[in-house]
Amino acid sequence: MELADQTQKFSTNRLMGKVAVITGGARGIGAATAKVFAENGAHIVIADILDELGTTLADSIGGRYIHCDVSNESDVELAIQLAITWKGQLDIMFNNAGISGPDGSITNLDMNQLNSLLSVNVNGIVHGIKHAARAMINGGRGGCILCMSSSAALMSGLGSHAYSMSKEAIVGLARTTACELGVYGIRVNCISPHGVPSEMLINAYRKFLKKVDMKGEEVSEIISERGSLLRGRCGRFEDVAQAALFLASDDAGFITAHNLVMDGGYTSASTSMSFIYH
Repeated sequence: MELADQTQKFSTNRLMGKVAVITGGARGIGAATAKVFAENGAHIVIADILDELGTTLADSIGGRYIHCDVSNESDVELAIQLAITWKGQLDIMFNNAGISGPDGSITNLDMNQLNSLLSVNVNGIVHGIKHAARAMINGGRGGCILCMSSSAALMSGLGSHAYSMSKEAIVGLARTTACELGVYGIRVNCISPHGVPSEMLINAYRKFLKKVDMKGEEVSEIISERGSLLRGRCGRFEDVAQAALFLASDDAGFITAHNLVMDGGYTSASTSMSFIYH
């Protein structure tokens, strides 16, 4: 077999026979990840509240869809149970669902809105880890749990108080659960993207720039110009999906309690004085 053929074979079978549940999997990063996982041989359960989008996507990749509000523990438990009933196992749990929540001054923070955000962004992750861990421990096969965080967990000024707090909490939770679950062969990791033009980010730009008809392409152009060290390039759904694929695969078999930051270097360096290098 030619080397090119071997590479292609490897790249399309990295999750062969594995079973994954993806929350918030109906669109955006979740949908891109569902497609990449399926292309690499995984069986996918999409858990979301966007029933039409989720069902259509699940049908297109030979997966299953279930309505799931991650703030409700029983919904998450049922999504995981669907995977086990369908394929007899759970290998990958991607806790991807999240919301933006309230912004504005800390002096005016609405606590009801904060609690609503935390019920999804933090409690939803707890529900996912809790029930995925139970299933994986019972299965005795180990497993991989992924949690969606954000660059806002690393650097202030990139998200609201509420959103940033929730995303930092996710990183801490992933590390402590990785500490507990490693003995069972269960790896727990985070992914922290920056500058990916999701619906959430596009809406934030619309609000900030007071341009309600702003298109995703316009946001991508802004990010490409000043959102990373890689000029002319912004993050894409597929970039995050490929990172999730790596962490979920056996290639990352010795990686746990890690936060994979995907920000084009934005949180690591400033270009304001880059003239000194020229």
